[in-house]
Amino acid sequence: MQTALALELPGALAPSHPLSDLAALPSHSPPLPRRSLLLALAGTGLQACAMAGPAASPRRSAQFGLSSADGQRRYRVQLLLPPARPPAAGYPLLVMLDGNAAFSALTDAPLARQAETSPLAIAALGYETEQDLDVTARAFDYTPPVPGESPTWDDAQRQRPAGGADLFLDLVAQQVLPTIGQHAPCDPARTTLWGHSYGGLLALYTLFTRPQLFARYAAADPSLWWHDGHLLSIEERARPLPGGRPTQLLLMAGGAGTATRSQRPGMDEEARSRRAMLSDATPKMAERQGRRAGLDVRFQSFPGVGHGPMRQASIPPTLAFAAA
Repeated sequence: MQTALALELPGALAPSHPLSDLAALPSHSPPLPRRSLLLALAGTGLQACAMAGPAASPRRSAQFGLSSADGQRRYRVQLLLPPARPPAAGYPLLVMLDGNAAFSALTDAPLARQAETSPLAIAALGYETEQDLDVTARAFDYTPPVPGESPTWDDAQRQRPAGGADLFLDLVAQQVLPTIGQHAPCDPARTTLWGHSYGGLLALYTLFTRPQLFARYAAADPSLWWHDGHLLSIEERARPLPGGRPTQLLLMAGGAGTATRSQRPGMDEEARSRRAMLSDATPKMAERQGRRAGLDVRFQSFPGVGHGPMRQASIPPTLAFAAA
């Protein structure tokens, strides 16, 4: 069984209780739903929860919350930590964007297979909502600012702002990663950022603008079409990779999603054309980045897998990539 500690950090960071201080649940405890079942502890700010997991690989878990600098977005970080003692350098760490959806997609089978190889700490970085995706929040957090646009819009008709990627990455660097480190030691040379769709766009933006933030990047069906392929211009002026350690990139693309997205009802012909032209953008990016000195690039295609199902399909290879 897994045991879990949920911590709420109002505003600034607050010290957390190490998971090693928690006693394991009795072995005869009945399994509980995978979604956190919170049991409030009277008179304290702590909550305890139990979560079902693969019997062969009991995991500890934790949860904490954070706010954006402007107070407009609330984040929930759900952690799954190995039961084994960390290696001397710390656990390898996988940070998953769209954390609510990612956490739901972390089914027992791939977790059990991964646990047979090496320990891996997993942090699902999502939002304080019961929905899998917060469309408005992710549209802002996961997209880069576009020069000459003030503000940058993800969807001007819906008044949905974009361009907040740098603010979000400041939060990741200054609060998310340090708080994870309070729960478990992690190896800076074995940290991975994973994202799907807009999350994949952000993972690549991070690689191109802050390559020191993570050592490994995994992007599944990244939304390279966004703003007429604006990320491709950022790729052209990517910052140098950090020395002293390898940087790795795993690019994954489905084979049934692009045509569907390009024919979405209500999309004008120009938009369809732009997306169709970018249908092979991901494998071409893999080729370009594969020629980049100091970057180890792997490309994996998923024939017949649509854009939405790519989230689930990309998780097993990402777990193996992050734990290696």
